[in-house]
Amino acid sequence: MPHVRIRPSRGLLDLDLSALWEYRELIYTLVWRDVKVRYKQAVLGIGWAMFQPVATMLVFTAVFHYIGKVPSDGAPYSLFLYAGLLPWFYVAQALSRSGTSLIGDAPLISKVYFPRTILPLAATCSPLVDFLFGFVAFLGLMLWFGIIPGAKMLFLPFLLGLAFLTTLSLGLWTSAMNVRYRDVGHILPIFIQLWMFLSPVLYPVSKVPEAWRGIYALNPLVCVIEGFRWALLPGYRVDFPVFLPSVGIVLFLLVGGLIYFRSMERTFADII
Repeated sequence: MPHVRIRPSRGLLDLDLSALWEYRELIYTLVWRDVKVRYKQAVLGIGWAMFQPVATMLVFTAVFHYIGKVPSDGAPYSLFLYAGLLPWFYVAQALSRSGTSLIGDAPLISKVYFPRTILPLAATCSPLVDFLFGFVAFLGLMLWFGIIPGAKMLFLPFLLGLAFLTTLSLGLWTSAMNVRYRDVGHILPIFIQLWMFLSPVLYPVSKVPEAWRGIYALNPLVCVIEGFRWALLPGYRVDFPVFLPSVGIVLFLLVGGLIYFRSMERTFADII
């Protein structure tokens, strides 16, 4: 008979990558389950992944550009906005799902052993499917405006990776806290909604008063969203020193989130 030996983790910062690799099929199954559940019996199916950002872009363009006269630093506002909505929708969806991933799979946690970090990790991965379809719609929008993507687009995987780490780090914090304090599940949607207005999704960073940009740059999405626009919109300029605080905050949140998650995970099965 095969034996499975379950051993305590060796440290709070130990990701146990070998265990994550061993359970890679479970990650794939959870991601595929999430995608299937979301679009099953939907008339548009995966087309909703394109419809949501395109519809949001049209409404926000009418309200914030044509009525509110919000500038876009020289780029067509629709493209400027969509280039910000792309990473924003990914982060918003991934954080919403990862923050509630442990509670959502409570029966799985209480009955079967597996590395618990797999749940927020899989919840952070599944919205990447939506991102890819939304990105296809963005390419169509660029062709509509007669704009050809440049070589800077090669930096997109790095910027998407930064968005992934930002979401994963916050997902580790919120999912673990949500097990003990269910208030987190109520606060999280409010936080995500407010975070959009505190990030340069609808407006350029140049509209933020210069005296406040140092504090504003602590928002990790400043680097991600401005980086996406720099990579996708020819001629779009960014203030690269603004990126440094954002990257530092992401690393700080990731290390802190990992330590907090690992310190709490032994109690999940008892509390949940």
